[in-house]
Amino acid sequence: MFLSVLSASVIALALVAQTSLFGAGFTAFALVLLPVVLFLGLATYVRLVSINHDEHRWVRGMNRIRAGYLELAPELERYFVTSHHDDERGILATAGWKSGPTLFGYVTTPAVVGVIDAVLAGVITFLGTAALGLENRLAAVLGVVVAVVSNLGLSLYAVRASRRELESHPAISPSPEAH
Repeated sequence: MFLSVLSASVIALALVAQTSLFGAGFTAFALVLLPVVLFLGLATYVRLVSINHDEHRWVRGMNRIRAGYLELAPELERYFVTSHHDDERGILATAGWKSGPTLFGYVTTPAVVGVIDAVLAGVITFLGTAALGLENRLAAVLGVVVAVVSNLGLSLYAVRASRRELESHPAISPSPEAH
């Protein structure tokens, strides 16, 4: 829904730009429309982060079930193709993430929506500060700074939320490397 609204908004902005020649009418329209789109994007981001945590919880549960099977019948281990450990390392292994530092987190759906949200925040900042009389070059620099800081803030939100989720369910069958 967010990407559909964003696409429709870009089309609307293009139509207004053609009729207003990027004048005050365009800026006013953009400064009314884009914050609404940004709100929808932020709500989407928060929900996507939450969905990822739900997925981790389900993977943790499946890993715990496999651990339970192995307590009853250790000889079944050779048939399992995913982890039976319910700590972060085991959850990520089952989900297909390689252990250790990775850039995979930057190509997840929440991360992509977060980048779009940050760019929107930067564009709104540019348009607003330019409309208030700030030189375009300085308004653009400020817009970039807001975009970068916004993206870092959203990333920090996701990391902290993930930490809280992991800490709320202590591992009962941790990976051997985690001891």
